[in-house]
Amino acid sequence: MTKAEVGNIVEFKNGLQGMVEKVNENSVIVDLTIMDNFDDLELEEKTVVNHKNYTIINPS
Repeated sequence: MTKAEVGNIVEFKNGLQGMVEKVNENSVIVDLTIMDNFDDLELEEKTVVNHKNYTIINPS
């Protein structure tokens, strides 16, 4: 399994995408505000995603 790095764009949970801000041992902290429809989704700006639950879309 390839772990994301800071600056990577990852996709998870039904197509949500975000930019990795911090890499932890078991998870990454992702900034969701990069999505065009972020305001429509009424989500928190950041979320934690386990390494098992995302795919890297755009490596930095």
